[in-house]
Amino acid sequence: MTVIDDRIKMADTSDERTLDMMFEWLEATPEGIKVEIVGGHIFMSPQRDTHWDIILDVVEQLRAVYPRQRLKSDVRIDFPGRLNGFASDVLALVDGAVKDDKGRWRYQDVEFVAEVISEGTATNDYGPKKAVYAAAGVPVYLIIDPYKGVWYLHTLPKDDDYHIVVTLKFGDPVDLTATVVGLTLQTDDFPRD
Repeated sequence: MTVIDDRIKMADTSDERTLDMMFEWLEATPEGIKVEIVGGHIFMSPQRDTHWDIILDVVEQLRAVYPRQRLKSDVRIDFPGRLNGFASDVLALVDGAVKDDKGRWRYQDVEFVAEVISEGTATNDYGPKKAVYAAAGVPVYLIIDPYKGVWYLHTLPKDDDYHIVVTLKFGDPVDLTATVVGLTLQTDDFPRD
C-alpha cells in the first residue's frame, strides 16, 4: 500500500469521537487527577484537600439516608447532549438503580448531585453542567463554592434550567427535607480556600 492509499483510507474513516474513545485516551491519567468531558472538551483538575474534605463531609452526612452503594464520587456517568461524560463530586442514585449494558450507572437514576467548585473548572459547574443536569431531570443539584464560602441549591429542573435556586453562606444549613434527599446538610465544617 502506498502513502496515498493510506491517506485515502484514513480520510474515509469517520472522525466522530465517542466518549468511550476519549476516556480510553485518558486511561493513563495519574491518581488524584479528576477527568471529565463536558460538551466534548476534556477537563483535568487535581484533587485538593479542601475539595476532598467537603466531598467527604457531604458523603458522611448523606449516609444517614443513603446506603453506601447508592453514593458515588468521581464515577463516570454519561449524560445527555454531545459528549458529556461527567465524574460528579458526589451523587446519589435512586433506590433500585441499575447499570447500563456497558456497566455504567445511568443518568436517569441520579437524584442528587453536589459539585465542589475548583477554580479552573468553575464555569462548567455553574454553566454547561448545570444545564445538562437540569435537562437530564436531576431533581437536586448543589454547588458548593469554597472560594466564596457559599452554596447554591438548585431544584425544580425543567428543560435545561433549574427554576428554584437558594443561595446561603457556609454555616447556614442546606435544607433538603422537601426534596427526594429528605435531610438537612450542615455546612459549619466546610473549609474555605
